[in-house]
Amino acid sequence: MEPNSRAEDLPTLYRAILDRVALLEAAGDRSEARHIRQRATASYSRAWDDRAHRELESLLRRAERPTAAEVQLGRGKTRALGRVMGRQRHRTASVQDH
Repeated sequence: MEPNSRAEDLPTLYRAILDRVALLEAAGDRSEARHIRQRATASYSRAWDDRAHRELESLLRRAERPTAAEVQLGRGKTRALGRVMGRQRHRTASVQDH
């Protein structure tokens, strides 16, 4: 079975970024959330190529940094980029296998 192309991963990356942006907003970090959302939307709206993939990965890593509230509560990252992408590949593989 052939793994997903980088372009096929973009919706998953974008969704993960938007999920994390919602958490940033809820934690009161609206400025950072707005900045990340604007850059993610710009990257996602252009050509779905390696550059867009790299930019979205970078934004997801930035968005995953613990907020001040998470640091106070002793929490780290809520999800790792590898887990987000691995989960998508696993789901795709299991659907294709059936």
